[in-house]
Amino acid sequence: MAALQSWCQIWVVRPDGAEVATFVLEGHGAPDLGAVDAVARFALMARRLGVGIVLAEVSPTLRALLELTGLPVEVKGQSERREEPLRIQEGQEEVHPDDLPP
Repeated sequence: MAALQSWCQIWVVRPDGAEVATFVLEGHGAPDLGAVDAVARFALMARRLGVGIVLAEVSPTLRALLELTGLPVEVKGQSERREEPLRIQEGQEEVHPDDLPP
């Protein structure tokens, strides 16, 4: 079995930016969608508790997976994307007169 690799650090921060806790997300080999799920669950739990998360020392593979899945998280040292984690945007489809019927 491969040795444990650190995929990222997860910092739990209050709205004023003060650090509350730090966790290391690690696993055997390269991160996969299970690691993305873990980050999403941390973000959701933090949001429910009124705090947020910031990722630090993110492995390139995990960073690529987060971008691929569209999970908006703040990464330390990276400019904010002005999105809240796990926000789902709803929209309505425009209908044009020349559209084909469904």
